[in-house]
Formats: sequence, C-alpha cells, structure tokens
Amino acid sequence: MCDEISKAQAAQPGGDTIFGKIIRKEIPARIIHEDSQCIAFHDIAPQAPIHFLVVPKKPIIRMSDATPEDEALLGHLMIVAAKCAAELGVTNGYRLVMNEGPDGGQSVYHIHIHLLAGRQLGWPPG
Repeated sequence: MCDEISKAQAAQPGGDTIFGKIIRKEIPARIIHEDSQCIAFHDIAPQAPIHFLVVPKKPIIRMSDATPEDEALLGHLMIVAAKCAAELGVTNGYRLVMNEGPDGGQSVYHIHIHLLAGRQLGWPPG
C-alpha cells in the first residue's frame, strides 16, 4: 500500500504513458476487449481475483481534464466495463474505480477505470 501511495505521489502528468504503449501494441497485455474508442485488459498487479482496466484511446490526462465532448466516450468506458465483467462471469457485483491526482492515487496520467471483483470489497475504500 505504501508503495502505491509513493508511486501516486511521484507520478507526473504529461508525456507518453504505459497505456499509450499498450494501445499501440508496443507492450503486451492480456486484452479482454478492444474497439475504436478503448481497450480493456487485465491489471498486471491485481488487487482482487478479477481486476482489469478500461482505457480510452484518447489520452485524457485526468478526469478533471475531460470536457463535455468526452461525455459519450466516458459513458462508453462504463458500458465496456460492464460488458467485460459479464464476459468474465462476474455475477455477484463489482467495484468501478477511477483515481484522480496524487491524493486520489493516480499513478498513470491517462484516465482509466479499474474494475475489481471476485471477493468481498471493504468499505470505505482506501
């Protein structure tokens, strides 16, 4: 947990990210879904038995940088997350998480949705 906090506090916006490299197929990923707007793939450091990311191909740095023109794209990410969860057999619920900035735990400055499932998730998170 402390390592994740350190990464988030040290991460800086700008430049290419690991997600851009995955989208361009420069880095391999276990892809679940891909279309013209986004890609979904398994997290390399899962925090639950099922943990995947849904990443837009458009490089929006933070959620606070999204514009009204991104509304349909953001909705599409949520629908893709639900579709992928169903395809992976998630039937007892899941959590969607989007981190924003250092205090929100954002360690990659390209927005993405985490879907976590497969175990009882605690509340409150964090």
